[in-house]
Amino acid sequence: MTNDKLDIKLRQTEVADLAIFFLFQLDKEANHLAAFTPKDPTDKAAYLTKYTKLLNDPTVNNQTIIADNVIVGSIAKFVMEGDAEITYWIDRKFWGQGIATKALKNFLDIETTRPIFGRVAFDNFRSQNVLEKSGFLKIGCNKGFANARQTEIEEFIYKLGS
Repeated sequence: MTNDKLDIKLRQTEVADLAIFFLFQLDKEANHLAAFTPKDPTDKAAYLTKYTKLLNDPTVNNQTIIADNVIVGSIAKFVMEGDAEITYWIDRKFWGQGIATKALKNFLDIETTRPIFGRVAFDNFRSQNVLEKSGFLKIGCNKGFANARQTEIEEFIYKLGS
């Protein structure tokens, strides 16, 4: 379901946003779907240290997602093993409203690095849809240890651009 009436905006992430993002990622269902999370998602000091450092990394483009003047998530481009990767997180209270899809489309207008990759757990169908609606193509799969599930799972790899 998409809520076309929501006003979705992106802005550069600020250090103050990180405390809000930390609360979002404590949600057990969201963690399960994200799968590849920190070993201890309740360690606020480690979370704030890691993401404060990333805010100062020129290879990372961190944006805060705002819907109708409320912070509802984050989206970022980072570099992993030489490849540009995309990541996003929406507060579970706002799932199913098309926010991730709109935010990703807006983000891809300002983040022009291509190719850009997305990775998603094999059973995170909503996130797979978000990537596909934004033009990403599934190009492969990989296996990795998912901290949130305490087991190895399959992840799908998506790519946008050549």
